[in-house]
Amino acid sequence: MPKPSSPSPGASHYDVAVIGGGSAGFAAGRTASCLGARTVVIEGGVEVGGLCILRGCMPSKSLLESAHRWHEIGRAREFGLIAKAIAVDMKAVQARKQHLIGAFAAFRRKQLRQGDFTLLRGMASFLDPHRLLVTRGAKQEQITASTFIVATGSVITHVPVPGLWETGCLTSDTALDADEIPKRLAVLGGGVIAVELGQFFARVGSRTTILQRDKRIVRNYDPDVSLELERAFKAENIDVRTGVKLLEVSRTGKGKKILFERGRKREEIVVDEILYAMGRAPALEGLKLEKAGVTLVEGRLKVDGHLASSAPHIFAAGDSVGPHEVVHIAIQQGEIAARNAVAHLRGDQMKGDRSIPETVDYRLKALVTFTDPEIASVGLTETEAAAQGIDFLAASYPFNDHGKAIIGGHEFGFVKLLAEKGRGEIIGAEIIGPHASDLIHELIAVMRYRGTVQELAIMPHYHPTLAEIVTYPAEEIAGRLVPDCVVEAPLKHQ
Repeated sequence: MPKPSSPSPGASHYDVAVIGGGSAGFAAGRTASCLGARTVVIEGGVEVGGLCILRGCMPSKSLLESAHRWHEIGRAREFGLIAKAIAVDMKAVQARKQHLIGAFAAFRRKQLRQGDFTLLRGMASFLDPHRLLVTRGAKQEQITASTFIVATGSVITHVPVPGLWETGCLTSDTALDADEIPKRLAVLGGGVIAVELGQFFARVGSRTTILQRDKRIVRNYDPDVSLELERAFKAENIDVRTGVKLLEVSRTGKGKKILFERGRKREEIVVDEILYAMGRAPALEGLKLEKAGVTLVEGRLKVDGHLASSAPHIFAAGDSVGPHEVVHIAIQQGEIAARNAVAHLRGDQMKGDRSIPETVDYRLKALVTFTDPEIASVGLTETEAAAQGIDFLAASYPFNDHGKAIIGGHEFGFVKLLAEKGRGEIIGAEIIGPHASDLIHELIAVMRYRGTVQELAIMPHYHPTLAEIVTYPAEEIAGRLVPDCVVEAPLKHQ
């Protein structure tokens, strides 16, 4: 085990130093301190709370909730209701968001300050494999540690687009604070942030165009999911253009002009505002990881299955390592990195019946996109299963043929299940449709215990509910696995 450098005069020494106080960092600090390690969590952000609370999940979902409710009010007559004299008040929408985020952030600050670890405010940079320089304004101090966990989150990437930054644009950070609605909006990108915020602005009054480099939007899901979301967007007059190569952005007397190429054809649009949503990258600048002997690959820390870097006493979790930048996985990684760091510190080989070091199991990876219709997935997609050479069966069932969904006025979406051909174990699922973010959790639970389509098909589901739709593709696959098998048929819409 590498030995720490002798502490510099006046330097504090810790067993575990966690760099970053967001979801992964807090989980790591809490776990390490619970295991008895002397732990410090170093947070250098102007605000304390982490990306999810301050600039990600929570503020964006607050805005989306307002937009979705506004959209439903607009459909009132469809349900025999009359709504009059209503309007969007963006300042009030923002005030509600700020109130909610303030409460969430205050709770996280309390957790960090009252945890069984030391909270140190400042920007950290490595001096050598075991020493950090922590800077806050004009104040600097050194600390040493036996092990480290890098959990510094992410920042907006700056993909070079000629003229974009000179012309000016909203980013996925600044758009969350917008209190004016642009009449014409172009969204650059087609990932989760792009489609969520694109639909938000469209629903509150912007004429929105999405320009996506890839051949389809939300490419983390299967192509049929992407096409279904495009169908839903088209019904709301959201213009989705894929296979786009951005050429130039400039100002004109009529607004901001975007010149781009699709296939061999050049096109242009003029808008009032541009939303740049082309991804995020690990926030590692200034950390000076090279002084600690840490290797980076494509801007991320290169780690093994135990989340240990090329310097075996330095671990990583969350957006700084990937491969899935979502909160629940960041928390899981933070906890496992902490347990492995403490085990490394103590030289443990076993802890009870748990192997040390631990590995991260991504079998149950779940992803959610909070558009309307929502998208959720767990496990493998068809694309991933085929790439891995897995012999599987897939079946889907549409929401527009399901009683509870029809009553709710839900026109778009479907549920899709994947099962391996052996015993019918469910290995993946995708849902695009109403309350997909909630419905996916039944399938996570079934997959957690390696349940089969046969078991899901006969599991009692209350009628009429949205939840019972998951039994329909399960029944179909079960019948294809064992054609002569009698599967109890769930109630469909009547």
